[in-house]
Amino acid sequence: MMKLGTFYGAALLLAGSALAVGAVAQTVSDDSAPPAANLNIPANPEFFGKDDPSIRKATAIVNGDVITGTDVDQRLALIVLANGGRVPADELPRLRAQVLRNLVDETLQIQAAAQKDIKVEQAEIDNYYAQYAKNLGRTPEQFAAYLRSEGASANSIKRQIHGEIAWSRLLRRQIEPFVNVGEEEVQQVIDRLKASKGQQEYKIAEIFLSATPETAAETQANAERIVQQIRGGASFVAYARQFSEASTAAVGGDLGWVRAEQLPEPLAEAAKVLPVGQVSNPIPIPGGFSILAVQDTRQILSADPRDAVLSLKQLSITFAPGTTQEAAGKRVELLAETSRTMGGCGGADQAAGRIGAEVVSSDQVRVRDLPPALQEMMLKLSIGQSTTPFGSFEDGVRILTLCGRDDAPVGEGPSFDKVYAQLNEERVNRRAQRYLRDLRRDAIVDYR
Repeated sequence: MMKLGTFYGAALLLAGSALAVGAVAQTVSDDSAPPAANLNIPANPEFFGKDDPSIRKATAIVNGDVITGTDVDQRLALIVLANGGRVPADELPRLRAQVLRNLVDETLQIQAAAQKDIKVEQAEIDNYYAQYAKNLGRTPEQFAAYLRSEGASANSIKRQIHGEIAWSRLLRRQIEPFVNVGEEEVQQVIDRLKASKGQQEYKIAEIFLSATPETAAETQANAERIVQQIRGGASFVAYARQFSEASTAAVGGDLGWVRAEQLPEPLAEAAKVLPVGQVSNPIPIPGGFSILAVQDTRQILSADPRDAVLSLKQLSITFAPGTTQEAAGKRVELLAETSRTMGGCGGADQAAGRIGAEVVSSDQVRVRDLPPALQEMMLKLSIGQSTTPFGSFEDGVRILTLCGRDDAPVGEGPSFDKVYAQLNEERVNRRAQRYLRDLRRDAIVDYR
């Protein structure tokens, strides 16, 4: 299954991650790669002539196809957009070098597909692009104008769409038919899950950076810079897609749901103590460093209260420009008092009319989809009770009233088909990494 995504953040990732029943963090490079020791590299090499890759122009010719400086600039602009424009100037050269490497890989993937007579029609690319624009509430033309205003372009995104479609189809033809997953393997995974019922499970994303003993210090410093950027508000998904060397890079580093024992010990220990929504420091592991983000937790095959589906009514008030803090505070107090005396959801509409509040109803809200602080509050409410007021004077203040709750059923475990698909995908990803490495090895790339 093709997983499409763009560099400008998680909001536009159209592909959801499959249930991860056997996912394993990529702690080392693929075992078919020869160790550096085989190269007989001296500990203190002497260089003949001056060579500084950082001063080369960011262009390349890949098997005859040109990657221009404009291509790099426009793709780099997408990364800057994904990070809210908060990319320090000293980070840009490193990001530019990574973008060029990504464009080289993208070009190799498109070329490899073309050599196998795999065609991607322009209409398909345009349809995916239109979907991206729709996700942002824009028409394709409006989205293109927005991208131009930010130094990017529609063509840059369309080129990436082309590469991902072509590569996906190539893998389906050249790799997937030769990947075998046995029924016994699938059943073993299902049995392990059932035996683990009630144990803690973590939804994890990872950025893996490979390193040798010689490059460990530099790689760790690079990882620390990435952590700093993400904690400052940058997109984990964007950085994973650009920098992670794990097979999950294409889906923003998403490992899916895993148990601690499925992870290498250093990562397992970090996952157990890392709060949901937080990013770890770089973790030394065999082969390099990993950065983890714990996105959620749950108990295996057990009913999780946060999977309950709620029926809610929201009462919200806004403040006119020039409203004093004192006047706004009195309206918030009135909202809180109204929520306690209105008689639950049945009286919400009439009560809202009395105090000039807006009412919005929703019958399909999962507790898990609410902000963490609201999750804890909602789980403690009984039918008809309301949260304390929350929000801000700038964006408005609101309360949520609980009208009904459908508790989550006890999980029966993943189906045979889901487990099979996950195991198959993992093996396809590993072979795809080797395939791309072979394409790089055989390519003629001229940097200008």
